[in-house]
Amino acid sequence: MEMQQFYYDNKIVKKFLYASILFGVVGMLVGLTVAFMFIFPNMTDGIPWLSFGRLRPLHTNAVIFAFVGNAIFAGVYYSLQRLLKTRMYSDLLSKINFWGWQLIIVAAAITLPLGYTTSKEYAELEWPIDIAIALIWVVFGINMIMTILRRRERHLYVAIWFYIATFCNGCCTSYF
Repeated sequence: MEMQQFYYDNKIVKKFLYASILFGVVGMLVGLTVAFMFIFPNMTDGIPWLSFGRLRPLHTNAVIFAFVGNAIFAGVYYSLQRLLKTRMYSDLLSKINFWGWQLIIVAAAITLPLGYTTSKEYAELEWPIDIAIALIWVVFGINMIMTILRRRERHLYVAIWFYIATFCNGCCTSYF
């Protein structure tokens, strides 16, 4: 019996984990600032982009998209390779997924404090950012599905079906 040797792509997993930690700290510091505004309501008077109404959506989006989003991608990239016993289909698509997601986070971090928002709870980002989110989810989905198609493990674990459902949900919720 021939022994096959291959390597997992752990670099992309580390990038997403480091980004998750960084943005988790930033998002939670913004949340702490917002919490202090309850105690000191005049803390940022005269600075509109530091008002409660602009920092609260920044905090929620930073924690949801930046902290949790990066952690989800890290978890999927880590476990998918091991459950399928194969490397990700494309390192380029993985990099596009990572850097595209970070650009979306930066775009949100710029537009929300400036007041560019749809004013919809947990869907505050403007339409160009929503389109970017959908495109990055499609890149992620192509990379994931192609990895599934060229897997070395015949059995598809239940977790992988949940990953596929997460991809479908990520694409659909960007539009609604």
